[in-house]
Amino acid sequence: MAETTGGGPGDGAAEVLDRPLPDGVRRRVVQIVSDGFGSLTVAELPAQLRQYARFAPNRRAKFAGNAMAAALETDPLFRQRIGEKLRETQPELTGALDSGSPPPAADPLDVAAAAYVLRPTDWVKLVTAAGEEAQRADAERADEESRAELERLRAELDRARDHTRAETERLRTELESAKKETESLHRKLRAALSDVKRGAAALRKAHGETEAVRAEAHAQVSAAESETRRLKSRLGETEAALEATRRAAREGRSVEDMRVRLLLDTLLDATQGLRRELALPPVSVRPAETVDAVEPGRMTPKDIAARALSENDPQVLDQLLALPQAHLVVDGYNVTKTGYPQMPLEKQRLRLLGQLSQLAAQTGAEVTCVFDGAELAAPVLLAPPRGVRVLFSKPGVTADELIRQLVRAEPPGRPVIVASTDREVADGVARAGARPVASAMLLKRLSRA
Repeated sequence: MAETTGGGPGDGAAEVLDRPLPDGVRRRVVQIVSDGFGSLTVAELPAQLRQYARFAPNRRAKFAGNAMAAALETDPLFRQRIGEKLRETQPELTGALDSGSPPPAADPLDVAAAAYVLRPTDWVKLVTAAGEEAQRADAERADEESRAELERLRAELDRARDHTRAETERLRTELESAKKETESLHRKLRAALSDVKRGAAALRKAHGETEAVRAEAHAQVSAAESETRRLKSRLGETEAALEATRRAAREGRSVEDMRVRLLLDTLLDATQGLRRELALPPVSVRPAETVDAVEPGRMTPKDIAARALSENDPQVLDQLLALPQAHLVVDGYNVTKTGYPQMPLEKQRLRLLGQLSQLAAQTGAEVTCVFDGAELAAPVLLAPPRGVRVLFSKPGVTADELIRQLVRAEPPGRPVIVASTDREVADGVARAGARPVASAMLLKRLSRA
């Protein structure tokens, strides 16, 4: 409620509002100020409101509302000027307020706003009553709105319940259908899993059979390839023998005659060497010579054991090459890659052949050096050194196979020495009657030369 402080009776300007201005009344007051604002000159406006002089009424009420309300409250002269503009625009309402009897049909908010601007007697009561009336109207309006909203919500709730019941029935029907479909799918899935297990077992069995067939086929292919290589080797040997036979026939003698003559020469040379080695006296035996004793200058078994050589001693190779009709077959790349592998292949061949030429000249033995043709990118233009036969294996034939062919081509009984560290080559030529020696032994002998 309003209370009056200071002034005499009927002095409305002395009354003070003891509570904040109701929002509805305040909005109407700001609108009244904004409407009367535009008809005032800039000089008539308070200093804090002059910046809004050019604003439109709606924009002015929006941006300068607080400033206008504050100026209306604190500046009596500005309030009086706004009141005069209000009397010009609403003479009936302002006249009724001046007479102390506001019209009953008028809007309480308009009455309260006009009373707040004009400040007639008991204006505080008018503003307070208008605020209470506005609050009652707002409360009734809010109550009406609440009731309407409640009715709307009830109707919506009833619709939602009906929809929920219908949706529940539909979902229950769909659930039953889904359960039946799920059971059917479970049965189909179990049947499919059973089929998959049977298929996996059949697949594993098929894989096992396939692997067995593949392994058997691989073994058969390997055996066929081995047989093919053996037949190719035999065919090559046969062709070589046939070619040698043809060549010998052209020369008027057969290969067997050549082998027999070579073996005979070997035996004769061996006999002569044995005679020189034994230095037998003329055959004239005396009884005293049959008595077992040690003669001056003859070696005892102990002396012979002391003179035995190590199997890696190069003198063993010298003794082998000193045999009659000795033939030295050298596994070329095996020797060079044992002695000087860092050199290019061409320099390896030239170095080895030069040393073998010196060895042939020193020992008088037949020397054949075999190189693997698979190591070559193109045919080799090479002048063989004196006393050394140089051979390259044909395409598809390794140097090891060519060495074994050379050994088999020699007549039994002829001393054949094969220099190679390859254990397979050494074992093969040993079975054919040749004497294998290590490549390191030959390299030691060549370095000594």
